[in-house]
Amino acid sequence: MKKKGNKELPAISTASLPDVIYMILFFFMVSTSMRDQELLVRYKLPTATEVQKLENKSLVSYIHVGPPALAMQAKFGTAPQIQLNDSYKKPRDIGQFIASERDALNESDRALMTVCLKADENTKMGVVTDIKQELRRANALKISYAASKTMGY
Repeated sequence: MKKKGNKELPAISTASLPDVIYMILFFFMVSTSMRDQELLVRYKLPTATEVQKLENKSLVSYIHVGPPALAMQAKFGTAPQIQLNDSYKKPRDIGQFIASERDALNESDRALMTVCLKADENTKMGVVTDIKQELRRANALKISYAASKTMGY
């Protein structure tokens, strides 16, 4: 058997390549979520055996408590800090934070608002108690505590 001439492979058509790239880009834009806040504190959540997921995360406001991030420790030290949105605050500022979070919600959803406390496992209970007292004053009585799930043996 003898080969007939130098046959080359036909060129691959790239006409549909922009459409494929656009579909992939659109998929990632729709399926990813943007981070709401930049974390300024470090925390390791305490462990728990009975953990439930929050149903409607759009009605949840987060309070982060823990030692400052490594980049912020030179300015703020290593004592636990309270982060509300994107800045460090004092416990007395929690009432204003809750009021602004409520104002951002619809009238019908305000009663369903939950405050999630994400505190480092080594945070002193006095700090958590101060936060809880301020939440009571602000009439934010639905509180959840973030924890990581462990196997309950």
